[in-house]
Amino acid sequence: MTGTQDLNDTALRDRAVAAATGRASFDVLLCGGTVVDVATGELRPADVGLVGALIASVHPSGSRADATRVIDVSGRFVAPGLIDTHMHIESSMTTPRRYAEVVVPQGTTTVVWDPHEVGNVAGLAGIAWAMDAIRDLPLRVLALAPSCVPSAPGLEVGGAVFGAEEMAHMLAMPEICGVAEVMDMRGVLDRSRKMRGIVGEGLASGKLVCGHARGLGGADLQGYAAAGVTSDHEITSGEDVLAKLRAGLTVELRGSHDYVLPGVVEALGTLPHLPQTVTICTDDVFPDDLILRGGMVDVVRRLVGHGMPALDALRAATLNAAGRIGRSDLGLVAAGRRADLIVIEDLTRFRMAHVFASGREVGRDGVALDRVCGKTETRFTDSVKVPDLVPGDFVLRTTATGRVAVNTVFRPRFTELRVQDLPVEDGCVLLPPDKLMMAVIHRHGQRAAVPSLGVLDDWGCWTGAIATTVAHDSHNLCVFGHDPVAMAAAANALRDCGGGMAVAQGDRVLAVLPLPVCGLLSDAPAERTADALVRLRAAAEEVADWAPPLRTFKALVGASLACNPGPRVTDLGIGDGATGALIGPFA
Repeated sequence: MTGTQDLNDTALRDRAVAAATGRASFDVLLCGGTVVDVATGELRPADVGLVGALIASVHPSGSRADATRVIDVSGRFVAPGLIDTHMHIESSMTTPRRYAEVVVPQGTTTVVWDPHEVGNVAGLAGIAWAMDAIRDLPLRVLALAPSCVPSAPGLEVGGAVFGAEEMAHMLAMPEICGVAEVMDMRGVLDRSRKMRGIVGEGLASGKLVCGHARGLGGADLQGYAAAGVTSDHEITSGEDVLAKLRAGLTVELRGSHDYVLPGVVEALGTLPHLPQTVTICTDDVFPDDLILRGGMVDVVRRLVGHGMPALDALRAATLNAAGRIGRSDLGLVAAGRRADLIVIEDLTRFRMAHVFASGREVGRDGVALDRVCGKTETRFTDSVKVPDLVPGDFVLRTTATGRVAVNTVFRPRFTELRVQDLPVEDGCVLLPPDKLMMAVIHRHGQRAAVPSLGVLDDWGCWTGAIATTVAHDSHNLCVFGHDPVAMAAAANALRDCGGGMAVAQGDRVLAVLPLPVCGLLSDAPAERTADALVRLRAAAEEVADWAPPLRTFKALVGASLACNPGPRVTDLGIGDGATGALIGPFA
């Protein structure tokens, strides 16, 4: 979809003015509804007249009836289209065209996409592919230039390396609206040459510089903001959201960690008003969740369910978001704005009756009217460059005898480094039943595809293995399990299908989710991908030992996220994003 140039056509403006003043009819007239005015905070009866891509008039109910098409929206609410200020299409495991088919009828008309995962796998060629893939969709996709490829230099090896030169190249692309989340927090604070160059290119471009300030507070948070980063979505608590807002950052309040939202809503409720620097994002949504519960609409629904006033939630998802991305044509039901509109049945469930994008109806009753868009994707289907693996590749070997001190990564997500004294037999470390082996195998052809092994603690007792090439952020092949036979079976299943996720028990593969594009995406209809993921999740339930909210299926894809504080197993060893330290499996 276009920028704002299409709205500046003089002939279009002539038509809109004529229709607004009664000298011509509207193309579309939404009559009998209640306008959600996110600027004034009012819910007011009004009719809305559209001309082409423009809102031509918002006028008293029943005062006009002249239109090519009149739609009765009595008893419903007319609001701006939802804007997702930070997300990764790759997390939906679908290509952009398949993603659009799902979220547009849910009311999302604009997303800000960080194609960071594609960049980590396929480099600048992958970014060029991403820009091509977002053209001619019913969804407006504003792309960002990945800032941290890899996310933790020195701690992992991905498929590419982006520095200041690559950032300048990407920022010159008209589709790129800024620098994507700056995840190398330590590099920013230590003023590393690489991060000074990357952030500097963003500042020089005048475009957005987006952040990832997980765990930062006090002087470090101030320093991160002083470097020129202006947003954050890594909110961990109500106290954290207030600290980020007080530091001047735009908060992209994400829905991917629901357990954080009640405290955040409570904290925001202590402020005199909702800050204009609060926006909403999805960040990461798996395809089954995307179809079953929704993307942005689900986040809005949950925020309201946790106590946020509906108008505040909609304001954050529309007007505040439009302000953040510098799009004055979006985010408001008002004359002269772009006709990105949603017609919703209520302000609690947010069921979509109609969705308009640039004046064209693209969704009705939750169903896309343009079901097939874009072109079939067959590129980047050879990204898993891994040899045949055998059970012995997943055994931790040592020259020690009797017992050996092993470094372990304790619990998912909020990790800690601990040391366990484990038995040794015939040069092999024997894992107790309540410990897992995690193997990370480089798959991009930049170094040898030799498993890097680390022991996980507090992940429960497993009876099988799970392998995934969806593994933030370098997306190497990660394998989790206790049984080396199952680990080898799951890993080889992904090598054979070009990437994705697999579950094995013994030498039997229970389920495979093929994601052949970059080892991250499928170009099949999203429903088919979601069904495959549902079956894979069910198989994972058979072999894994989950304990929400931390020990979950979703924890698998972030277990190797080396830029975050705390130890993580990577293809180079056990790395800590807070300290930059890299250690081996033994203490």
